[in-house]
Amino acid sequence: MDAIKMEGWEKRSAEHRKQYKQLLKRADKNKVLRQLPELHEQAFEKIDCLQCAACCKNYSPRFKTPDIKRIARFLGMKEGDFIETYLFLDQEGDYVVKSKPCPFLGADNCCSIYEARPSDCHRFPYTDEDVLLKRPAITLKNAGFCPIVYYVLESLLQTR
Repeated sequence: MDAIKMEGWEKRSAEHRKQYKQLLKRADKNKVLRQLPELHEQAFEKIDCLQCAACCKNYSPRFKTPDIKRIARFLGMKEGDFIETYLFLDQEGDYVVKSKPCPFLGADNCCSIYEARPSDCHRFPYTDEDVLLKRPAITLKNAGFCPIVYYVLESLLQTR
């Protein structure tokens, strides 16, 4: 397999969007799911999320009820106060952060609530689970701003 070029990845990701869409639609799901754990690990060995943090700077995770309870407790706040201070209901009825970047993102790109972070943050970028295939619209969106997703999709394209 050729080495995945990371320099200029954003442009290549946009150029390969149609290929990614076809891959996600037509992939042998079992084959891809077997490949994901290794590709996920390889991507995280090559890419340092703390150098990027585009996810935390531009998007919000969903804050589900268990997340809200856990984070409010972690911060020593009442759940209602946590929601009022940091969250709002979006068009889909999910709680998301009021501001961008995420209010818990530090200047060093570290998360101040990392130990209690929402499940969406813990699972992101979904490159080691079936969400990659089951929710292609999310995968395609993520490929536009997350170099990890780009790396995994490019690797999958090379192994077809």
